[in-house]
Amino acid sequence: MGWAPYGYLVYLAFFVIPPVLGHATLAQWAVTLAALALFLVLYFRAYWVHGRRVLPYAWAIAALGAALMPFNSGAAGFFIYAAAFAGEIEPVRVALRWVVAIAAAGAAASIALNATPWTWLPAAVMPLLIGATNVHYADSRRAKDRLLRAQAEVEHLAQVAERERIGRDLHDLLGHTLSLVALKSELAAKLADRDPERSRAEIRDVERIAREALAEVRAAVEGYRSRTLIEELAAARAACRAAGVVLEAELAPPPLTTAAESVLAMALREAVTNVVRHAGARHCRVSVRADEDGVCLEVRDDGCGGLAGEGRGLSGMRARLEKLGGRLERDGSAGTCLRARLPLERGPSSSAAASSPALPVAQTS
Repeated sequence: MGWAPYGYLVYLAFFVIPPVLGHATLAQWAVTLAALALFLVLYFRAYWVHGRRVLPYAWAIAALGAALMPFNSGAAGFFIYAAAFAGEIEPVRVALRWVVAIAAAGAAASIALNATPWTWLPAAVMPLLIGATNVHYADSRRAKDRLLRAQAEVEHLAQVAERERIGRDLHDLLGHTLSLVALKSELAAKLADRDPERSRAEIRDVERIAREALAEVRAAVEGYRSRTLIEELAAARAACRAAGVVLEAELAPPPLTTAAESVLAMALREAVTNVVRHAGARHCRVSVRADEDGVCLEVRDDGCGGLAGEGRGLSGMRARLEKLGGRLERDGSAGTCLRARLPLERGPSSSAAASSPALPVAQTS
């Protein structure tokens, strides 16, 4: 509550000054102090409740003022407090009705007692003014609270989305890289005796891949990771070569935004990682081309196929595509075929996309 409730007690001057100036008797002072104590209990209690539960306290304060007005005209000031509490109710139209009702009650008490114009001021006029002001500030405060809650919710959702993005990126990065490291390490071990030079070359590749993966993980965590289709195709070619999978590629994408190319590049990485790790395939074909829906990345293999449940990699791929308005199609009837589709959007084109129409029609590793 702060110190404001104590500051508002200044209006009690209307109630205390008449006994002082009128040289009140001991009995009058006893009544005044008892009424003051009862008022303070109602006043501070009203600060502890919210919504329409404040109304009984507001009307109790107004009734206390009306009961004391015949003996102390300053009790008319209690209507000010009653109207101020009524202004805290929501919605606004209901609060205004109660403020007017309390001011009308103060006016009725003034008429019944044939009160002077100075009594009308705290009994009817000021309750209207202060009550209406409270209605305005209470409504503004509630709007500000709603805005703060909405901002907090947006920040929370942004944090959740960022954690999910980092999780998806790390899964795809590490899944692909560790698979490639395992394949090349296995290949280096097999070549150690019969072709030591090539074995050392494979080990150097493992070292290079590990260093690149470290940089990519740092970039993913910091949120600026973005690779092109050409870069991912080169990585896919290396992975397939190490796994003994023949890769054919046909890249003829339309101009793509940086975000779209990054999503397709991640889809290519995850799809080829699955081919190497799970498909048992001998051949894999990658194509990127424009079609009637926009742009389509297709990764097809001649492996075991089937439609096992989606793991974290496929679900992450689907989430990235859907975030840009695209979709993922999956066919496991003859090998596995994944199609990642995105609509074409205007925006800054990536360097790879801008040059992609000049890529060779077909590449085979």
